[in-house]
Amino acid sequence: MSQHFLLSAKARTLSVRKVMEMTHDQAFQVFRELRWGEGEETACPVCGTIDRHYFRNDRKQWRCKACAHAFSVTSGTIFANHKLPLKVYLAAIAIYTNAVKGISALQLSRDLGVQYKTAFVLAHKIRESLMEHRDDAPLAGEVHMDGAYVNGHIRPKNKKEDRIDRRLAIHQKPGKRCVFVMRQRVEAVEDEIRGSNKTLTFVIKAENQTDVSKLANEFVKKGSTICADESNAYDPLHAKFDTRRVNHSQEYQADDGTTNNLAESYFSRFRRMQYGQTHKFGNLYLANYANEAAYREDTRRWNNGAIFADITKKCAHTRTSRDWCGYWQGNKRQAERLAA
Repeated sequence: MSQHFLLSAKARTLSVRKVMEMTHDQAFQVFRELRWGEGEETACPVCGTIDRHYFRNDRKQWRCKACAHAFSVTSGTIFANHKLPLKVYLAAIAIYTNAVKGISALQLSRDLGVQYKTAFVLAHKIRESLMEHRDDAPLAGEVHMDGAYVNGHIRPKNKKEDRIDRRLAIHQKPGKRCVFVMRQRVEAVEDEIRGSNKTLTFVIKAENQTDVSKLANEFVKKGSTICADESNAYDPLHAKFDTRRVNHSQEYQADDGTTNNLAESYFSRFRRMQYGQTHKFGNLYLANYANEAAYREDTRRWNNGAIFADITKKCAHTRTSRDWCGYWQGNKRQAERLAA
C-alpha cells in the first residue's frame, strides 16, 4: 500500500522553525519577492509606477521616482502599518498553513507570544486575503451542492413541559445562517488532487429555491451535472441542468451511484474547524471562515511550502483592509457578506 501524500516528505517543504531562523533581511527578501518578483523593480502603492525606485537600505524603504512617495515592502498591503517584525507575520502564515483544520486566535497568540487581540486580527487578515483572491470562475462538469446551518442551536429547557418544537420557524434564532457549498469533481491523475479541485462557498439566510437557483445560474456552467440531496430547494434546477438527487432519509448513495459526498466532505472539515478550533463563527465574518475551509480543501494535495507561498502572495497583493484597521477601537464591519 502506497504512503499517503500528507505523510510523505514531499508534503513537508517548510517548517515554522525555518521561518523563525530567518534573519530580518531574509524575511524582508521573501516578502519582497512574493510581492514584486525577483527583479529589481517595485511598484509604488500610490501612483502604481513600476520602476527601480530609490532604495534606502538603512530604513528598508523606497522613494518613488514619479510621485516621491516613500513606501516599504508592506505599504498598501493587508500588513500595512505593522508593528511586529516581518518575520513574525511570516511565522503566523506558516502556523496558519500547517493547521489543517484551522487555528484559534488563542493558540496563535500562544505560539507567537503576542496578545490575543493581535493574533485575532492577524488571523482575520489572512482570511480576508483568501477571500479577496478567491477564484469565482464558474464550475463545470459534475458539481455537488449542499447546505449546512450554523448559529441556530437552541438549548432545550430542563423540564419537558417547558420545551418547544425547535423545528418551527417561529422558534428559530434570527442569527441562524446557512453555509451553501458547491464543489467541482475532478478525475484523479497519478498523484494529483482527487475528488474536488475547486470549492465555492456562500452564506445565505436559508436553503431555499430562490437563492440556490440564483447561485447555480451564476456559478455553474450550462451543461453541467448537479448532484444534490432531497431538499426541495434544488427542485428548480431540473429545468436548467442535468440534476441528480439522493434521498438521504433513505440512503447515502442512490441506486444509480449518485451522491453529494464532495459537499459532505467539505462540511466534515468545516464542522471540525468550528467545534474543535474556533468554537464560534460570528455572522459578520462567517463567509471568511467558510472560504477558509474551502481553501484548505482545495489545497489539501499541495505541499506546505507551496501553500505558504500562495497565502503570503495573496496577503502581499491584498489592499489595506478598512475592516481591520482599528478593529479593537470600534472600526468593525457593519454588514455581513450574504450571497443573496
